[in-house]
Amino acid sequence: MSLTHPLTLTQYLIEQRRRFPGASGALNASILDVALACKAIARTVAFGRLAPGLDQVGGQTNVQGEVQQPLDVLSNEVFLRRTEWAGHLAGMASEEMAEPYQIPQAWPRGKYLLVFDPLDGSSNIDVNLTVGSIFSILRAPAGVTAGERDVEEADFLQPGAAQVAAGYALYGPSTMFILSVGNGVVGFTLDPNLGEFMLTHPQL
Repeated sequence: MSLTHPLTLTQYLIEQRRRFPGASGALNASILDVALACKAIARTVAFGRLAPGLDQVGGQTNVQGEVQQPLDVLSNEVFLRRTEWAGHLAGMASEEMAEPYQIPQAWPRGKYLLVFDPLDGSSNIDVNLTVGSIFSILRAPAGVTAGERDVEEADFLQPGAAQVAAGYALYGPSTMFILSVGNGVVGFTLDPNLGEFMLTHPQL
């Protein structure tokens, strides 16, 4: 595939969706919401210790026993706010939260679960090293999607082969978005002029 005119992330997802004519597009939309969260985090990370609001959050201990950095908390909020409202998710789990996150009643409940570490390696920011976000998308149990019960921790404990999509973003000299939707692994680079992730590594 020529990279003279690389595909955007949206175009790539449309191309992949064509493999499944009956697909609703909810998975694509969920991935694009995650990508939008990663773009927002990339902008915040670029400010380092100058990022606004850092003096108001952080200092707690997360589920791994690590002290939360301010950017951990801010990044977690970005993931929640960018993905909760669209009606594609039934619940979320994050390294920064002790319990699964329930989709607010104001928003419709979807058929997927999102698991993420919003900002892995956040302490590296102090020495200006690369940090990243990690995510996985799973199918939610039928009882959760039907609204019969809330999402539980056990719902997220699925084998890796059950993932419908997974990937990570790297915030460094350039912002990259690495993704698999079950058909190999591809890499995108954020074009700061367009604000779009462009396919730059079609066969990782």
